[in-house]
Amino acid sequence: MARHDARNWIGLFCLVSSILTDHGVMGQRVKVEPEVLSYPGQTVNLRCAFTDATGIQLTMVTWIYEPKEGERINIAVLHPSFEPNYPLSPMKGRVSFSPSPPDLASPSIQISNVRMTDEGKYVCEYATYPIGNEQGITNLIMLAKPQNSASVVTVEAGTKPVVVARCESVDGRPAAKISWVTAATGNGTVVSKAGNDNTVTVSSEYRMIPTPADNGKDISCVVAHRTQAKPESFPLKLAVQYAPQVTIVGYDNNWYVGRTNVVLTCQATGNPVPISILWNTMSGVMPDTVQIKGNELKVLKVDEAVNTTFVCEVKNRIGTSRDQVTAIVRDTRLPEKGATTGSIIGAIIGVILLLAIIGTAIAMYKKHRKQKLSGEGPPKYKPPPPKKTNNINNGQGTVTYAEADDNNRALPLPNTAPSSEHDHMLNAEPHDEDEERAHYYSAAPSGWDDPQDSEVLPPYVPTNRDVQDHHRGLNVDRGDSFVSPAMFV
Repeated sequence: MARHDARNWIGLFCLVSSILTDHGVMGQRVKVEPEVLSYPGQTVNLRCAFTDATGIQLTMVTWIYEPKEGERINIAVLHPSFEPNYPLSPMKGRVSFSPSPPDLASPSIQISNVRMTDEGKYVCEYATYPIGNEQGITNLIMLAKPQNSASVVTVEAGTKPVVVARCESVDGRPAAKISWVTAATGNGTVVSKAGNDNTVTVSSEYRMIPTPADNGKDISCVVAHRTQAKPESFPLKLAVQYAPQVTIVGYDNNWYVGRTNVVLTCQATGNPVPISILWNTMSGVMPDTVQIKGNELKVLKVDEAVNTTFVCEVKNRIGTSRDQVTAIVRDTRLPEKGATTGSIIGAIIGVILLLAIIGTAIAMYKKHRKQKLSGEGPPKYKPPPPKKTNNINNGQGTVTYAEADDNNRALPLPNTAPSSEHDHMLNAEPHDEDEERAHYYSAAPSGWDDPQDSEVLPPYVPTNRDVQDHHRGLNVDRGDSFVSPAMFV
């Protein structure tokens, strides 16, 4: 049962695939261009061909115009047994088969002096036997390059949204797209309406609440259209009119009796430009020591008369604005301001940095000195040159001592006496300096310490002697020492 159902499903799938395949193949037999672009007044060619007529009889060809709105209309008919026919239509007199005489296998048409209203679908439909009707569809798109423009609207600062700029794309096909680029806070509105000869006119307005700060800001209208290689931009500047904004500068709160040539300046901005500036006082009386020149008020000498409120009034076409400052005359001059907090903080930071640098230098110097004292640097001791030496020969070899070093220690020196055994001993590598010293002094009498262990000069200094005097005892030159030689027991 399951196998029977599976076979039924497989058969159904093959049948559907076959139908879809046949339909696809047949749909490709009528070859047309999917889309054709044209401008008004041009001649447009709409191509059509039956690609494979093997086993098929081509009976008739009909071109059908299908507008975006309205019913389908036959505009051209071709039958192999009759002359071409052009039924009544908006294209009659402007449409014809091409080439002439026409070929049923390639029944292309041309439309001269095309209009914007000619835009729509054009169907090339074949009547065939035995497969029936076959068709191909071409979309004719009419293009019209629009006339673009933009402008600003001069407005007054207020509290309600108003139109500050306009942009327009007139008689375009298809409809243009308009956008705005600006730092001002607002939004654009777009309106489209039908134009002449099936064209479209697109208008856009930018609305915002204008403020004095918006005056002179950049705003650009950008128009994009299919006929343009790139969007067209119109840079503009907002024009917002406002009453003057007035500020008096120059008063430092240090007008003291006797001070001379102090100046107040009336600064004003406005759109349009202010046309008048007027100085006055709240009392209505201007002191005698005051001179006025344009937007500057100069006090030649400060006295009690200028202890008043000065007013600057500015006018333009939009309105009048004013600012005022009250001058307080002091008997004496205010003391000079001390260092600012920023200066104090800067000085403290500078001192801290200086101390850090000094501390770093000291630490580096101490480290260097420590390394030098610990012997990591070059040797600090330089032995003195030998002064005088005495030799002692015990028959086994010769050992020579200098008188003493700076610490009253006897220093061994090399002996140049010819002795092979002695040379052998000198050339031998010492194993342990402490061992050799202990061995050397082990035969000394009690109380004879290593000279390096004593800070006192030894009681005598050994001198050289000949080998022949080995059995005659130790000879000491009295001129060299006044101490009797030690006796060995």
